[in-house]
Amino acid sequence: MNLSETVTKYRTIVLSDIHLGTEGSKAKEVVSFLKRNSCETLILNGDIIDGWQLRKQGSWKKKHSAFFRQILKAIDEHNTKVYYLRGNHDDFLDQIIPFKIGKNFIIKRELILKSGDKKFFVTHGDIFDSITTNVKWLAYIGDIGYTFLLSINKLYNRVRKLRGLPYYSLSQVIKQKVKAAVSYISDYEEKLTDYAEARNCDGVICGHIHQPAIRNIGKFTYMNSGDWVESLTALVEDYDCNWSLIYYEETMHIDDDLDKLEASFADLIIPEIIVK
Repeated sequence: MNLSETVTKYRTIVLSDIHLGTEGSKAKEVVSFLKRNSCETLILNGDIIDGWQLRKQGSWKKKHSAFFRQILKAIDEHNTKVYYLRGNHDDFLDQIIPFKIGKNFIIKRELILKSGDKKFFVTHGDIFDSITTNVKWLAYIGDIGYTFLLSINKLYNRVRKLRGLPYYSLSQVIKQKVKAAVSYISDYEEKLTDYAEARNCDGVICGHIHQPAIRNIGKFTYMNSGDWVESLTALVEDYDCNWSLIYYEETMHIDDDLDKLEASFADLIIPEIIVK
């Protein structure tokens, strides 16, 4: 298949919460998505690399390296400008922020993005989460619990697949039905839009809570890019400055040549800054 004939072009693509270095990261799927969707500006909005898990039981695989190989190809072939914004799981970036690699790869904390006649405050969002900010030990416990839940979910969905049933997300159902979780998400969204107002912006673009969304809160626009662990979503802006959510299709073909892409980065060494 000629991929050049199937690439969709956008003005901006926002990805977050890929959690490279963990078993749950859908690295092959996100690479497949990037091979079929190009953009002028790519925002990697935090938790791209999961330093928390890499310091513990996580492992870096060739498919995780392939993600950065695809980013380099986007810069080379489409002149894509890439912003990597720090998240709580890739807080190792605190040691080097702000940092620039070449003219098209910038690492920073936050960004104000112009979209038509509007301005959006772009942040991973963990700074507005009182748990990850003020009670970090509790956030680590929550991360362990979430990882355990994903493991159970993986086994559960293997059984469902054998029975011909579709994927079912236990964590998403819990978030939607537990009153405290619903309240937390609502409070999180309102805090972010309040801060966007304080920064004279028209809305906010974030990640962190793995809940993809585009909605209005009062006169402000709240957008969350979701994640690439369960939701498999991206925020995209077209050339008319319209924003939408793209859900990766479960039936989308993952390229047969992805193994070659992985092999080209087989000897990649994880920087010590991550695992220390």
